Amino acid sequence: MNFKSAFASLVGKSSYWILHNIFKGGTSFPGKIAMKLDPDILSHLANDYETIVVTGTNGKTMTTALIVNALKEKYGDILTNPSGSNMQQGIVTAFLCHHKKHAGRKIAVLEVDEANVKAVTQLLHPKAYVLTNIFRDQMDRYGEIYTTYEKIVDGIKLEPNAKIIANGDASIFSSVDLPNPKVFFGFETKDENQAKDTKASVNTDGVLCPKCNHVIHYHQISYANLGDFFCPNCGYKRPELTYKLKEIISQSPSKIAFKIENSNFEINIGGTYNIYNALAAFSVAREFGVSEAEIAASFAKNKRIFGRQELINYQGKEINLILVKNPVGLNEVLNLLNTEKDAYTLAALLNAHHADGIDTSWIWDADFEGLDKNKIKQVLVGGERHHDMGFRLEVAGFNPGTMETTPDDNTLLTRIKTAPTKKVYILATYTAMLALRKTLYDEKVISNKIN
Repeated sequence: MNFKSAFASLVGKSSYWILHNIFKGGTSFPGKIAMKLDPDILSHLANDYETIVVTGTNGKTMTTALIVNALKEKYGDILTNPSGSNMQQGIVTAFLCHHKKHAGRKIAVLEVDEANVKAVTQLLHPKAYVLTNIFRDQMDRYGEIYTTYEKIVDGIKLEPNAKIIANGDASIFSSVDLPNPKVFFGFETKDENQAKDTKASVNTDGVLCPKCNHVIHYHQISYANLGDFFCPNCGYKRPELTYKLKEIISQSPSKIAFKIENSNFEINIGGTYNIYNALAAFSVAREFGVSEAEIAASFAKNKRIFGRQELINYQGKEINLILVKNPVGLNEVLNLLNTEKDAYTLAALLNAHHADGIDTSWIWDADFEGLDKNKIKQVLVGGERHHDMGFRLEVAGFNPGTMETTPDDNTLLTRIKTAPTKKVYILATYTAMLALRKTLYDEKVISNKIN
């Protein structure tokens, strides 16, 4: 490391210490300072690491956490960016604040924003890319799904020897001919009730064949546009899977049991989408020599991540805080809520900052109409665009008499104290989630905040 990089590293680490120990934050600002002093600081910090890049629309943070925990079973300490700060400055901060000593293999597992894959690849030279899925998300930033994938491919092309570990059920991920070694994972469960030749429901994006633009068909659909796809026009079909989900044993809002390959697994979180995250982590771990027994042990110890079905005890209420950011992810969360057996209070917080996506029309593509309204005893709407969210829920059939507007987080928490149910589900866009967590941190309800 040259003097410029060493100085940038010192300043970045010092700023992290101050922000972390005094202000209890600092997930990206130290990296921003270091990059100002040395734009190439990341290449020096990551020089002797085997780096795994995790990218895609949904599930990056949870997949990264599950991969880290699985690799820890075999290799001990793993460097990562657990806060979900996935731009360059956040990744630099992750390296700056990592102080543990490595006795053996040095591995970094990094969540990377889709639009930043190329810039990060130029500095990190990843050993593997993990591709979760691509759905419409923040179209003001990414454009359509094909534009998003192009951004990812532009990065992968810089490292033709890096292994691609991709969701084989997403038709887009096998559509571009890349020289990289490839590993695909997917669902191969037996559902005798599902038609063997079916199409995705209307209003599902990404259902045109990426080769000929004919409508894709499926032997089986897991959710949205994911499944065992084939094109009846040109013959394009799902690639051969290396790792397969064989069975979903049971599901609840707080736990999923399933079988991958030869072993049964459990994770302490709900949602079919999280099975894909676990399957991705399983695939990476097996490619890095971790046994199925070690993976099962790591899954059993998994903890909920901030804002991703994060459980918070508040004034005798059980708050489940869930990040939502696009129609597909929100629909899967709504499906999760329909597995809840008890009555609950629903809060929906909508912001429209750059990090959320400034266009809020995506909430109209989510199936709020399909929620089991008998279990929802009160509805709270909040965030800066609470009027939009309230109107959307009213159109979905919710009684305006059971809905209450909470224009700020203090009002929201006051209403939660007197909610008619013990369980409270809060669905929040990214900046709304961060703002609520800051309020909870200030009230000493939670011990960590994310900047």
